[in-house]
Amino acid sequence: MSSPALVRHPEDNMPATAALPEAVPQPAVTAPATPTSFATLALRWYRLNQGRLRATAIGVISLLAFLLVWHLLTTYRVVFFVRFTNVPSPLAVYASFTKAIHDPHFLMHIVLSCRRIFIGFSLAAIVGVPLGLIMGRFKLVHEVVFPVAEVLRPIPAIAWVPMAIMLWPTNEQSIVFITFLGSFFPILVNTLHGMSLVDPVLVRAAQCLGARERSIFREVYFPASLPHIFTGLTVGMGVAWVSLIAAEMISGQYGIGYFTWEAYSLVQYADIALGMIAIGVLGLGSSLLIRGAGHLVMPWRSTR
Repeated sequence: MSSPALVRHPEDNMPATAALPEAVPQPAVTAPATPTSFATLALRWYRLNQGRLRATAIGVISLLAFLLVWHLLTTYRVVFFVRFTNVPSPLAVYASFTKAIHDPHFLMHIVLSCRRIFIGFSLAAIVGVPLGLIMGRFKLVHEVVFPVAEVLRPIPAIAWVPMAIMLWPTNEQSIVFITFLGSFFPILVNTLHGMSLVDPVLVRAAQCLGARERSIFREVYFPASLPHIFTGLTVGMGVAWVSLIAAEMISGQYGIGYFTWEAYSLVQYADIALGMIAIGVLGLGSSLLIRGAGHLVMPWRSTR
């Protein structure tokens, strides 16, 4: 009986066959993507901006309704508690506008008012924002400056006109000073309020990570206070226009406020309304610029 180790199976005598190569998977053939049609893109854009378009449409309808009511009240000279007998119609104001845009004096009034706003508001922002940050961070500075600011803040811009004339040698400097005061206090108070709302947990976390005072100020306090800072800038811009118009009406010789007051003195009612509308449009444009700058500086708030 032979040993199992010596037994050879028939399969051992068969020649080894070469291994067959594995099949290479062929890439799936996909149909070419069809270009997106213009209608699809327009529908997608409409869905993304539906809220803004709705707000814009409502705003336009509101303005048109306001113009219609204004036209009817002035056309029929309605007297109901208030008198519309001398109020100019929208068509009269439009005629005054078409005449004023070709008058270099009217354009000069607008340019001078914008320059005063720019100088006064810029000075207020340069002084008010850092001062508010420092007052919010250091208690001693807050205790020294805050009582003085609270006493001066309620004083209206018109009350500052005589004092400003005595303080500054020219009317131009007096008007810029009044504009500065009008925008300074809203900027200061809102910046201080933003500093008071900074989460102390963030400050302690930065301190635990070894951040120094300058880094904490730059990386924690300032970014957390930015929303309130821009709120103060927006409010300050509106108050700056109010202060500027009051100063120009009382002590100015040029500017859109002086133009409006001069129109009243000369019984040019259409120019009065034109000056008021110009003030409103300039104030709106200034506020929109500040809000646009806020969206650029704080892009995380635009996604909310």
